[in-house]
Amino acid sequence: MKNPFLGVSLLLAAAALPLSAQVKFESFDLPNGLHVILHQDNSNPLVAVSVLYHVGSKNEIPTRTGFAHFFEHLLFEGSENIGRGEYMQLIQSNGGALNANTSNDRTFYYEILPSNQLELGLWMESERMLHAKIDQVGVDTQREVVKEEKRQRVDNQPYASFLTEMFKRAFTQHNYRWVPIGSMDDLNAATLEEFMAFYKKFYIPNNATLSIAGDLDIAQTKELINKYFSAIPAGPKVERPSAFEPPLGGEVRDTIYDNIQIPAVFAGYRMVSETHPDAYALQMLNTALSDGPSSRFSKRMVDQDQSALQVAAFPFAMEHHGVFIALALANGATSTGTLLATMEEEIAKMQNEPLSDKEFTKLLNKVETEFVSRNSSVAGIAENMANYHVYYGDANLVNSEIERYRKVKPADIQRVAQTYLKPENRVVLHYLPKSAQ
Repeated sequence: MKNPFLGVSLLLAAAALPLSAQVKFESFDLPNGLHVILHQDNSNPLVAVSVLYHVGSKNEIPTRTGFAHFFEHLLFEGSENIGRGEYMQLIQSNGGALNANTSNDRTFYYEILPSNQLELGLWMESERMLHAKIDQVGVDTQREVVKEEKRQRVDNQPYASFLTEMFKRAFTQHNYRWVPIGSMDDLNAATLEEFMAFYKKFYIPNNATLSIAGDLDIAQTKELINKYFSAIPAGPKVERPSAFEPPLGGEVRDTIYDNIQIPAVFAGYRMVSETHPDAYALQMLNTALSDGPSSRFSKRMVDQDQSALQVAAFPFAMEHHGVFIALALANGATSTGTLLATMEEEIAKMQNEPLSDKEFTKLLNKVETEFVSRNSSVAGIAENMANYHVYYGDANLVNSEIERYRKVKPADIQRVAQTYLKPENRVVLHYLPKSAQ
């Protein structure tokens, strides 16, 4: 969901924290299972109120994909006590901003408010959890909104289908085989009763983490949380989908003819989950290969060979599995096969030779800077603490996770390149213009 308010970046900037700040927090559970995390920082008169629901596209069933993302939209329709269309208006008229997002593993809502409006944010999130308005008018309205979003962001954007095309080949049994946008046919076929059942199953306090950061008083905030959330009844324990997915079993190659002018290649290597120890070395491998103009892919393919207009890589790490994706857009008459071969050459160098001390030090400095920047706003802190609690069971990683990166050695980066970036462990998609079909 796009943020409808101007000036949100100014709010975030105003909420910036000192880069060296240690994030102190308190956490506790309400009797209904709601996990609460509170971080007090009174340096700016802003507060971020966020709720992470541990439900994403992997919690859907194959014939009803897109539900988690659909609810991200539907739950701004209003509640028993908030009129249709008033949700955003209430936040905006009180000087705040709000947004939400959905992934394969979670749905996340937040408001950034002047600190004297903390109670407003808590009330509105409690309304979303207990009294959300799920009726046929709202469902029909948001179906059209989601369809338009899919048309704009996927169907009519060059290369935007690559995650859909990649994941349905990289996974054959796990629910990661579809992406959060889901199927419009599934949403059209779903009944109002099915939407209501999804809400009752997943939007419950024992499947949620309330994370608040900013200009607050801890004791007063606890009283408000108790006022608005303690009476919400717990739901049945949420059953989690199986994490099983067999090995890829050999390279998968395909050609996608898209509404594009510039050919491109996407290589997706199956990798471990975000909580696996190897995830840290993989992230650092990605930084060395593709982060910035001095990275290996960029120096070789953009600067030296001039074979690529753009080259990038990113480890798409999720709760159960992950995909390490490398991509390149062709320059001139360069073929996608040549692009793939050059990427393979640079990966082979990482596999055969450990990083020099100089390159590794530069790499670690980048990683440390990126880690600190993720905690540079109250909104970022609130989200990070919730993520660390849900996925790792340890919100204090907001402070200490950098130590896990610091334990990675050049030999570890070399090892994960050898282990995961192998042809038999990847999906390769050659994107070509439709005119070439």
